Amino acid sequence: MEGLEHSLPLVNGFNLIFGPVVAFILRIFGREIQDPYHLIPDYIVMSIIVVILLSVLLGILGRRLQLVPSRVQVVLEAIIDFFEGVIDDTMGIAGRKYLPLVASVGLFIVTANLLGLIPGFMSPTSKLNVTLGCALVVWLYYHWEGIKTLGLFGYLKHFTGANPFLAPLLLPIEIISHLSRPISLSMRLFGNIFSEELLILIMLSIIPYLLPLPFMAIAIFTAVIQAYVFVLLTCIYLAGAIEEEQE
Repeated sequence: MEGLEHSLPLVNGFNLIFGPVVAFILRIFGREIQDPYHLIPDYIVMSIIVVILLSVLLGILGRRLQLVPSRVQVVLEAIIDFFEGVIDDTMGIAGRKYLPLVASVGLFIVTANLLGLIPGFMSPTSKLNVTLGCALVVWLYYHWEGIKTLGLFGYLKHFTGANPFLAPLLLPIEIISHLSRPISLSMRLFGNIFSEELLILIMLSIIPYLLPLPFMAIAIFTAVIQAYVFVLLTCIYLAGAIEEEQE
């Protein structure tokens, strides 16, 4: 894999501009950087690009909403309807207050997944650091919402159950289950995107033109499906966190 990887010009340019600045800031906090021009990893640069791209694009399009929607507005409304549909199926209408998080996570992941299909870019979700970060955001968020909705002791009933006699059995099972969720979320997404990027890279090294095209088509399908699975599991975890424990 190391022989197939190559430094991206965009990442090199980003480090050339911002690497010394970041190194100077780190030096203030006592960390000496030997090579500031290779300081910022490629997945961080690509993640920043995804965030800027989505923020600018959606910000511009969001200001051009019309009573009679244009084609672009119809597509945007369809995307929002899709996320609302997933939320409604898992949490009901009341769950739409979580739309900002669910849609943000979904759009970030699907854009990051597809970014690697553009020459000169890579999918930041092909790195475990990025997928683990997304998974931890979801993990922390649904725990926080569960505590905020049910109260601390009400939320802890999810771990012990309504029957106190079963609590010693249920508590370790629930703890293990919740601790495994960010691992499964991150590893599933990372494994699929990393493997498809590796496969396309190998195909490009063998025959650089027509042979990779079918695999790139499959990669588009995989990128969308993996984003959908992540969003669906996010909604399921949120639904379970805010659900009242039945006596």
